[in-house]
Amino acid sequence: MAVFTEVSDKAAKALLKRVPLGEFVSLRGIEGGIENTNYFLTTSEGEYVLTLFERLRADQLPFYLYLMKHLAQAGIPVPDPQAESKTGDILLQVEGKPAAIVNKLRGKSQLTPQVAHCQSLGGMLARMHLAGQDFPRQQPNLRGLPWWNETVPVVLPHLEQLAAELLTSELAYQNHIAASSAYTALPRGPVHADLFRDNAMFDGDEMTGIFDFYFAGVDTLLFDIAVVMNDWCVDLATGVIDQARADALLAAYQAVRPFTAPERQLLPAMLRAGALRFWISRLWDFYLPREASMLKPHDPTHFERVLRARLASPFVLNTPVATK
Repeated sequence: MAVFTEVSDKAAKALLKRVPLGEFVSLRGIEGGIENTNYFLTTSEGEYVLTLFERLRADQLPFYLYLMKHLAQAGIPVPDPQAESKTGDILLQVEGKPAAIVNKLRGKSQLTPQVAHCQSLGGMLARMHLAGQDFPRQQPNLRGLPWWNETVPVVLPHLEQLAAELLTSELAYQNHIAASSAYTALPRGPVHADLFRDNAMFDGDEMTGIFDFYFAGVDTLLFDIAVVMNDWCVDLATGVIDQARADALLAAYQAVRPFTAPERQLLPAMLRAGALRFWISRLWDFYLPREASMLKPHDPTHFERVLRARLASPFVLNTPVATK
């Protein structure tokens, strides 16, 4: 795991005096994160997740935490931030870092999703998008197009010529798409923006939770769908879309929230955008890493393959998609 900040048992016990969740039992690091420090916090009342935020500033965090609280209150199975008893604050401080405690979700991640998992995910994603429509806080997707434009010049010197040419041309294409009338017409709202296989929980085929909202922001709902498709509905070795899984996800989604005509038109472009976003961020993490006690950046070439696959074979919607 990426342990940027070590948390002692003493600090955890002190925290539980402010956030009354039972007596301290144990604290155990969670594998997989590269942005935050995460621990399983076990108490006499149950299991929770303690997150210390390493990159996000304290003034940015209320958007994420109150979005989760909003979705949880709407019946979406997401982590529900726990509050200090005296102040009611859900943004905490641990070891000098902004932090939060949330309930541990039921189930386990499904790292080899099948059609049934994608179908369950599609319906839940649409419900989550609808539940977020009346969320009052505003914050842009901090890893959106402005960040791509800032970061690409930083990582370009590290790339071979063919990869650099692809990165540059795709960024230009996405700037062109973002200036179009069809893009302006896309429905927007709070999106997860990082809903990969390891950020969801299942019990059998039933989706029981969505977590790690710390890349969330207001963006096009279609971008969220594209990010999900590029992970859940692809062959990981090649980046090629599995049509059956993609069709199941999209059919379940549009049964809850029908797609608009601009969304149907721009889905291929947003699939490219989703691949570009994670190629850039993985290049950044790979070539400009931060120190951590255990940190292994993700392979950036995976999303280069995904982008090349989206370019070689633009996705075709096989399921009938309603327009409005």
